Amino acid sequence: MPYTFAQAKKAFQEDRIQELANDPSGLRFLKLRSLSRPEYLRKLVNEFGIKADDLSGDRLLCSCFESSITIQQIETTIKAIYDEGRRERLSVEDELVSELYKLNAFDWGGLHQNSLEKTIVNNYVKKIKSFDRISECVENEIHHSTKSYVMCSWYNHWTSIIIEDLFRDHPAVLPSVGLIKKIDFFISDIPYDLKVTYLPEGYIKEKRQQDQLRPEITLLKRICRDKSIHFDIELPESRLLEDLWKKVSDHPSSEAKELIADLIQKRTDILNECIENKEGLIRWLYENQGVRRFDSSNRLFLVLVDCRNFFDSWKLKRAKPLLLDRIHKQLEQMRAKAALEINFSWEGAVHKCVSDVIFVIHNE
Repeated sequence: MPYTFAQAKKAFQEDRIQELANDPSGLRFLKLRSLSRPEYLRKLVNEFGIKADDLSGDRLLCSCFESSITIQQIETTIKAIYDEGRRERLSVEDELVSELYKLNAFDWGGLHQNSLEKTIVNNYVKKIKSFDRISECVENEIHHSTKSYVMCSWYNHWTSIIIEDLFRDHPAVLPSVGLIKKIDFFISDIPYDLKVTYLPEGYIKEKRQQDQLRPEITLLKRICRDKSIHFDIELPESRLLEDLWKKVSDHPSSEAKELIADLIQKRTDILNECIENKEGLIRWLYENQGVRRFDSSNRLFLVLVDCRNFFDSWKLKRAKPLLLDRIHKQLEQMRAKAALEINFSWEGAVHKCVSDVIFVIHNE
């Protein structure tokens, strides 16, 4: 039985997005919801002669849902709106990519994940009583951290727009042009939320443990102590791992060279295993997402891996020609095969979704 507007809205609010996508009326709701800005819906109704001048908000969306407007007409309007905005972005995209290459280091300055205000208040405002000391911190510490935070946010914002456009430019993809949660686009009528990530350090650590191998950071620390290589034990683990890796890589001893070669080989083996068995990595990514951001929506993971230097994988977010080549090749493969259904566990419950991974790998 087709969804009513009220039923479809309720299912959407309860994140039953794939359930909606499996039904023609539910898919109709999702595509209309992706036009949810009032000016976009009005463009749709005006284009196809639907009277809705006195309607707004949910009433306007409901009127479109219950109207005689076809799915093809909805998609035509979506593509027209996207193409109009895309032409403007494309005219400055090469210059923007060039600007993104000016960022030489990706360091949040200890203020990652929207913690800027919280970090400043907790570590400075509430702890320091001296005016001279707080002034010194503003000048020497907060200024640096805030600048780093802004630069990383700037880089992530614009690379995300470029990457999303590379997906939306493909003929198999129907963009989402309005404000719709958990849907960036549709591929063969399947709604996806795009997640750009790297080969997770936690996943690497877990795979090494399964193979009864000691953690990378433990081995790197040991050789640093053996070779009297100084390192800062106060660094966060993610920063410390990169710091140790660089220092050991630069050491001339045969032991250091052998260790780095072994670590690289194991990471390469894990990566190849992920490519052959996407389900394992996808399940791990779902099961290890943050509690505050948990959801079971359909996700398409874009995994960037720079095998020349794993810690430089962030730089691939601006490698437009490489991204374009890999993304469009794998979208063709996705279009030709059935969607990948995933079951994963979260706090004792089993969730179902549709997901996939596109790998962008830079080798020597």
